[in-house]
Amino acid sequence: MVNPDFWRGRSLEEFSPEEWEALCDGCARCCLHKHFDPDGAGRVRYTGVACRVLDLTSCRCTDYQNRVPGCVTLTPEWVRGHLGWMPETCAYRLIAQGDALPDWHPLVSGRPESVHEAGISIRSWALGEDAVADCEEYPIRWVQ
Repeated sequence: MVNPDFWRGRSLEEFSPEEWEALCDGCARCCLHKHFDPDGAGRVRYTGVACRVLDLTSCRCTDYQNRVPGCVTLTPEWVRGHLGWMPETCAYRLIAQGDALPDWHPLVSGRPESVHEAGISIRSWALGEDAVADCEEYPIRWVQ
């Protein structure tokens, strides 16, 4: 078990593998299908459709060790190079930007369910990719 305050005042490069994994709040927003805006501005458009191996109830990957094609393995370097791809609420993004974690983050609240109770996770509304024909037909806009 990690100290819940381990992230304070540290950079992404300083975390142990256990601490790195503990940064994930379990929102599963990164598991939603994404597309780049066709206007060439490089903006990411999220859909309301989740990866086929995501458990929509727990908001956790069912096959984390064998990621599906296109699934990203987060590293400090990747995070810093792709901040715009990551949800604004993502702990990895927040730490990379030098920001604090929000009160609903499980490391702050001490409760894994706080991310769901705060309405940050995709638990109550995302669709599985097997349930839709075209992910792009389900665009979403974050309400923070």
